[in-house]
Amino acid sequence: MSTVLRTPDDRFENLSGYDFKPRYLNISDPDLGSLRIHYVDEGPADALPVIMLHGEPSWSYLYRGMIKRVSAAGLRVLAPDLIGFGRSDKPSETSDYSYTKHVDWMRQWLSAMDLDRAVLFCQDWGGLIGLRLVAENPDLFAGVLAGNTFLPTGKGKVSDAFLAWQNFSQTTPEFKVGRIIQGATVTDLSDDVVAGYDAPYPNESYKAGARIFPALVPTSEDMDGAPDNRKAWKVLSKWDKPFLTCFSDSDPVTGGLDKTFQKMIPGCKGQPHRTVKGGGHFLQEDCPQELSEIIVDFCARL
Repeated sequence: MSTVLRTPDDRFENLSGYDFKPRYLNISDPDLGSLRIHYVDEGPADALPVIMLHGEPSWSYLYRGMIKRVSAAGLRVLAPDLIGFGRSDKPSETSDYSYTKHVDWMRQWLSAMDLDRAVLFCQDWGGLIGLRLVAENPDLFAGVLAGNTFLPTGKGKVSDAFLAWQNFSQTTPEFKVGRIIQGATVTDLSDDVVAGYDAPYPNESYKAGARIFPALVPTSEDMDGAPDNRKAWKVLSKWDKPFLTCFSDSDPVTGGLDKTFQKMIPGCKGQPHRTVKGGGHFLQEDCPQELSEIIVDFCARL
């Protein structure tokens, strides 16, 4: 039977580099009832909003350095935790999660924020969800930055690196989130930072969302999300607002997919696309200073 778990607040006390005021929004789910989403909201309230959307199995903690740098530059930064992650509620069963539900949950959050001319920075599942929201609300967004992400339609060959990760996620007895993050970064993380990634999960029962996420990626054309992603691509293939790729040079899962965005999306034309050197899959952890500068420069040109 499904229950909705909520990580105790004391798990988030004194986290290294993460001292933001928690903010919450209640959304609704037809099967689970009310769910609480946590998000960070820093910087001037009337400034250009930059949404930083995380993926798997991280949370807004991944953006802690970027939130401070980008908001200090005079921009408003919003960094939500997906349902199942961070300080957001965590349904207890893997069957509680689907691609469609994740998009719907974040659609409700986005609508409640009542933003105008938003900028999206997305990585990993942050792109799989965020780019769907951009395609649904093209007038709401002024620009997009994509790093180490994609929008799969179920067509084409899946990389061996992703298949290995997918298999590991579904079979490992203990899903060690902090160690997984460390394994996908170039830099060595301190014990305090690894503990920050483990903080949302007192035990394995809290990890249903984190564990099932890799299995939700559409790897065939009939999987949940694949048809909707194909519709989203039809919109994105006409998107002529600024779209910048900033993929890292050391990610075996998404390496090369920046070229797909550049080829398919008109808004990529003429943008100063970057390959971020010294970045693993979680380039926000490896290169927060460079990424922050890329975002600030991008927003200054809008």
